Amino acid sequence: MSAKDTQPERAITSLLPIVSFIKPYKWVAALALFVLLVTAALNLSIGQGVKFVIDSGFIAGSREQLTQAIGSLVILISLVAVGTFCRFYLMSWLGERVSADIRKAVFNQIVHLHPSYFEENRSGELMSRLTTDTTLLQSIVGSSFSMALRSSLVLIGGLIMLLVTNLKLTLLVIACVPLTLVPIMIFGKRVRKLSENNQSAIADISTYAGEIIQHIKVVQSYTHEEKEKQSFGGEVEKAFGVAKQSIKQRSFLIAAVIFLTFGAISAMLWVGGMDVLEGRMTGGELGAFIFYAIMVATSVATIAEVYGELQRAAGAASRLLELLKIKSLIQNVPNTNEMKAHGETAISFNNVDFYYPSRPDSAALKEINLNIEQGKIVALVGPSGAGKTTLFELLQRFYDPQVGEIECRGENIKLLSLTDLRHSMGMVPQHPVLFSSDVWHNIRYGNPNASDEQVVEAAKRAHAHDFIEQLPEGYNSFLGEQGVRLSGGQKQRIAIARAILKDPDILLLDEATSALDAQSEFHVQAALNELMHTRTTLIIAHRLATVTHADLIVVMDKGQVVATGTHQTLLEESRLYQRLCELQFDKANPAPV
Repeated sequence: MSAKDTQPERAITSLLPIVSFIKPYKWVAALALFVLLVTAALNLSIGQGVKFVIDSGFIAGSREQLTQAIGSLVILISLVAVGTFCRFYLMSWLGERVSADIRKAVFNQIVHLHPSYFEENRSGELMSRLTTDTTLLQSIVGSSFSMALRSSLVLIGGLIMLLVTNLKLTLLVIACVPLTLVPIMIFGKRVRKLSENNQSAIADISTYAGEIIQHIKVVQSYTHEEKEKQSFGGEVEKAFGVAKQSIKQRSFLIAAVIFLTFGAISAMLWVGGMDVLEGRMTGGELGAFIFYAIMVATSVATIAEVYGELQRAAGAASRLLELLKIKSLIQNVPNTNEMKAHGETAISFNNVDFYYPSRPDSAALKEINLNIEQGKIVALVGPSGAGKTTLFELLQRFYDPQVGEIECRGENIKLLSLTDLRHSMGMVPQHPVLFSSDVWHNIRYGNPNASDEQVVEAAKRAHAHDFIEQLPEGYNSFLGEQGVRLSGGQKQRIAIARAILKDPDILLLDEATSALDAQSEFHVQAALNELMHTRTTLIIAHRLATVTHADLIVVMDKGQVVATGTHQTLLEESRLYQRLCELQFDKANPAPV
């Protein structure tokens, strides 16, 4: 079977997994469907009320019967209004609830995905799936599905009532119904494809705008405001062009269905009018028939419109379900081992080779063998791109090596719980990451259960308390996106306070004092020295003067360990280390060789 033949089935199949999100609220859904069924029946009964008003009121000329007929009609309409309120509220609630659950499920999936996934997929596209796509599904569950079901019931019931009212005219209407299916089949397929393209275009807009806003200072520094305005305008216009094509196809679909259905009603009205004039049916029967025919036509038009929405939602559902099906490459084994409390060797790298998934032909690390004793301070030095940061990422299991294994206290880290492994480590990166929140939240991220007193103490030990107190609202001050309201040194001290509050067994410091002035560096280094006293510490160092005190210095180059030793031994034995020292230390007072 060709792809063309299976397009309608694909739309339905794509949406079927969404039913699993509705199951927890099956009683709400059942009540909504019951109300919908009752409301549809009441809608159909209005046709008989119209017939009663015309035959028993107008034609019979009885004021009493007319009043009684109108009264009955008003009661029916009131019941329909109440039923519509209940149906709309219940279905809208269900749509919002399901949309919220899907959004949470997608976010929960995202936060557990392996980091390499984010190297290959844009954050703007993920945000589009999290927001725009889930909103489309909310519209389907909360509105379009209800409209489609109600219209289907009214269509079936209306056809039955048409048959009961006048067989000849009903056969005329039924003969025209297949004609309305033709535009649905033709334009529906195009709408689905264009809707998927439209969602991708919206994701492109989100990605582009997000990058510009995030790097606004760079944009303004290079005076590229006008250029970026034009580029962004181009992205928006491209998305508009795709949306315009989708709207055109949907408009053709709805217009064709309305023309065909109401054209059939016009033909039926002429035939029925002739029958009334010749006495073969009453005016009330014709009035009721017209009422039911209009309901049937409106239902068909609504179904056609919803079918277009269904095609759009099918594209959104496919993107969301594709994301939910992704399996993280970094997962816990079925039965994890318990991390040992103590061990002579804290960390071991055994014949480790590693290639980033985005660069499979270039080794980031090659034949790494390294033993780090418990409680020791180990510095990693070397040129940029030597693989120092990659060691940190492997140690935290953001990636797994293709060859070799990494042990923590004698246990292969793949056999340890990810939570236990990462909880035992505290990371202070070279470029600290802060959240768009206040100081409390950013420091307490190291230990969500910490008291205010513990947070303040951690800030004091990181020499951050004084400048925090000078912020407009102290610890309640909002730091802006990525801590934009703080200087580089202040952000680094917040990150250090966070690590201090976590109180980890293993410290990972990626040039943690690089953004500090001389005075702050002295105080923070003192705090770090105190913190490192009983812990295993790995330091990535670009300024060698800060790690001359390390118990072990590991010199790396091009993904390999080329030398290990203390500062003095490396000065004597490692030419690369000598060259690094010569480049950094005062030429007037060079380090001894």
